[in-house]
This record gives sequence, structure tokens and C-alpha cells, in this order.
Amino acid sequence: MKITNIEAVRLNPPPRVPTTKGRRDPWATDDEVANPMSRYPEVKRHRSLWVPKWELIWCKVTLEDGTTGYGQTGNGRVSAAIIDDHLAPNLIGENVFAKDRIADKLFRLTSPFGAAGLASYAVSAVDLACWDAHGKLDGKPVYELAGGPQKDRLFCYATGNDVDWYQELGFRAFKLACPYGPADGLDGLRKNEEFVARTREQIGDNCELMLDCWMAFDIEYTVRLAETLRPYRLKWIEEYLLPDDHDAHVAVRDRLPWQTLATGEHWYTTYPFQWAINHRVADIVQPDINWVGGFTTCQKIAASASA
Repeated sequence: MKITNIEAVRLNPPPRVPTTKGRRDPWATDDEVANPMSRYPEVKRHRSLWVPKWELIWCKVTLEDGTTGYGQTGNGRVSAAIIDDHLAPNLIGENVFAKDRIADKLFRLTSPFGAAGLASYAVSAVDLACWDAHGKLDGKPVYELAGGPQKDRLFCYATGNDVDWYQELGFRAFKLACPYGPADGLDGLRKNEEFVARTREQIGDNCELMLDCWMAFDIEYTVRLAETLRPYRLKWIEEYLLPDDHDAHVAVRDRLPWQTLATGEHWYTTYPFQWAINHRVADIVQPDINWVGGFTTCQKIAASASA
């Protein structure tokens, strides 16, 4: 079934209107969270002070029989330009079932200006839209197209610092957003330990606890914090380094052989994942399906990780 049109679609949903009064301000906009820009006081407190305000975007793929598929991604106006001006004209007429061919073309089309980063967001939207259209043609969810279901249930965890609310919802695993990083010195290290210790006491010994560091640390801080938090039995420490510093990932792995390490949210295409798997620098890789290149890329990463 041939693709006849590809276009970016901008959606502007109405503002969310609270239906109840919150018990406190949301952690995601009110609590201090360590981030790559924490060394700069003017934007230190939270990532929302410096990340671009680009909207979400959808890619719409239309097939020759009128079937449509949709895929979502971020960085709206930039992704939209890449989709409309560059990717779409080069994919019209392709067979929507030929996912590997389409994925290869998408990668090669974006390579001249960098297939990773912003281009990967646009690629993800196109790939996901193709899978959505395929599923509609066959009358099946995408997980069945991929050979599933593999499991009848998944163990889920809650991300964020409103742990009491997550407990009310029934979660048994919690991933905290680390408040402080190297810029906060020994006082920040102490506060991080107090935060994790308090949470461990709150959830008890029969729940899992993880720590998301969102690219905020360097080698020394990662090692020191991991050693400080060892008594609290973290299931993993996540995204502790800038994603492109591969040498630092190797160094942390060498110095923390006992700590489960997770990373990859801000890696794009299959290549950094293949490198991490081959060199065993992480125990868990975490591609984001809306950023990394879509479902086709995630399948390849999963195959490498399980090999």
C-alpha cells in the first residue's frame, strides 16, 4: 500500500482546567531539579526555565486507499519543517509495509545535517505514523504487528517526587527526580541523601526506588552520590551524565561495577545504544520511542539488547 501524502499537523488543545484544588504545587514546575544547566544560577532551579517552548507535533501519513496514520513527537516547528520540507517529498510512493526501507531512507535523508537530535524527532513521528497506518489497514494494534503480546501484564513505576500520591494510586516502584547536582557542593550531596533516605523510609523495604539525574552530573559526582546512597538500595541510577560524553560513561561503569546503571533517553538512532551494549557501559537502555527514531529503531535496539 503506497504512501500518497505526509504532512506535519499542529494541534493547539485548550488549556487544562483543574477540576479539583491540588494539595500542593506540582513537583515538575515547583521543586528544584538537577539538570545540565544547573551550573548557571539564572536558570538553575528548573529545566522549564531554559528548555525551548516548542509545541508537540503530529505527523499524518495518508495511503492510497485513504487510510491515515498519526505519529507524535516534540520540538514542533522544527520537526514540522523537517517533515514537510525534506522527508515528505522523498517518501511519497513508498510502500507503508516496508518499514526497514523507510527507516533506512529516513536515516540517510537526515545524515547530511545530523540524523541525531532534532532530526530524530521528525523521523520518529514519520515512522510512528507509518506503523499506525499499517495497524489500521490490518485491523490490529501495533503490538500484534510486532509479534505480541509477549506479556499479559507489565510492572509499572511512577516518576516524580509526589510519592505519597503515587502510593495512594497503588504504585510499588518510584523514580525520584534528583534535586541537586555538582553545583550544590557537599550541602547538595547531603540534601540528596536526606531526600532518598526519607523516601526509602516512607515506602519501606518492599518497594523499588530509582533516581533520575537528567544529565546533571559529572564522573566524580556520580560516583560519590552512588556510594553515598548505597545503603538505600537503589534499583538503578538514571541518565547521570551528558549523553554525548562516552568516555565518562566508561569511567563511571568502571568505578561503579556494583551499581545498576540506566541511560539512553537522550540518545538518538541505534548507534549510541549499540556502542553502550557492546561496551557494557549500562545495564538498562532507555530509548524514547518519540525521539529515538520511532518504533522501528526501538525494535532494533531491543534486539541488540537481548542478544
